[in-house]
Amino acid sequence: MPIKLNFSKLYKYKIIIILISSFLLSFNSKRLNNITICLCTVGKRENLYIREFIEYYIQFGVDKIYLYDNNEVNGEKFEDEIEDYINNKLVEVVNYRGKRGNLIKIMDDCYQKNYNNYDWLIFYEIDEFLYLKDFKNIKYYLNQFIFNRCEAVQLNWVHRSDNNMIYYENKPVQKRFEEIGKNVIKNGINPLCFVKTIIRGHLKNKTIYDNHFLTHNLIGCNGFGKKSKLDGIINKQPDYDSYYINHYFSKSTEEFVNKINRGDILRGNNIAINNWQMKKYFIINKITIEKLNYFKKHLGSKVNLSIYYEQLKKD
Repeated sequence: MPIKLNFSKLYKYKIIIILISSFLLSFNSKRLNNITICLCTVGKRENLYIREFIEYYIQFGVDKIYLYDNNEVNGEKFEDEIEDYINNKLVEVVNYRGKRGNLIKIMDDCYQKNYNNYDWLIFYEIDEFLYLKDFKNIKYYLNQFIFNRCEAVQLNWVHRSDNNMIYYENKPVQKRFEEIGKNVIKNGINPLCFVKTIIRGHLKNKTIYDNHFLTHNLIGCNGFGKKSKLDGIINKQPDYDSYYINHYFSKSTEEFVNKINRGDILRGNNIAINNWQMKKYFIINKITIEKLNYFKKHLGSKVNLSIYYEQLKKD
């Protein structure tokens, strides 16, 4: 016996479904509009990269970026590159020019001034780009129920290599360095398997004292909302598929030399720090004679390259 369809009822059901969907969409949009997110960062001699960084996070749903300017007093100015974003109040430049850089002190200053005005605060540097699979807006991601009990969300770094590029090219960083670095694993642990943390706002009596896990005594979660301890900068079960931070640590050889000469914002500029930076560089990137000779010519006694020349001979 053929089935008879009641088109009038089907039409009513369709109308009901449309109305429910519209209501849910409107409700979710209102919830998202009520969520506020800011990003705190610091930069020094990074005019080549700042616009790409700012545009990426603004398009990603960040409401405001607090950019601490740690350039020399008579050095370059971020205003020359992002004046439009500053005038639109999407970026606020905080004067930290000429001061000895202290990344943790800067981060804590940004948190103390803004924690009560935002639902979430992000603390990433200008060479760090957040990746969220299936999410084009960070508000949709953080608005998930899985994060309702989370006070801090920890995501891993994924190091992008130098793509064996010696010289700077005037192209976006994310286009130039798509290759993932070596990230050598030793004793079952990736030595560069660090995390960076997004912290919930409106949390009183908190002090930022670390540039990776930020602060203790928080309910920490990984990228899937699963609880994780804020007890260090290494996540032993990293997620390199869905949610992570692309870290463009070295860029090209030429740019890495500029980074060494600029000095580490947190630790200053000395031989020990330079050698630590160089060690990290060659954990991520391949050793080649072209790179070593470039470093030798432009860094000289600022770094110890002998161990890498020896390593190259062995390889």
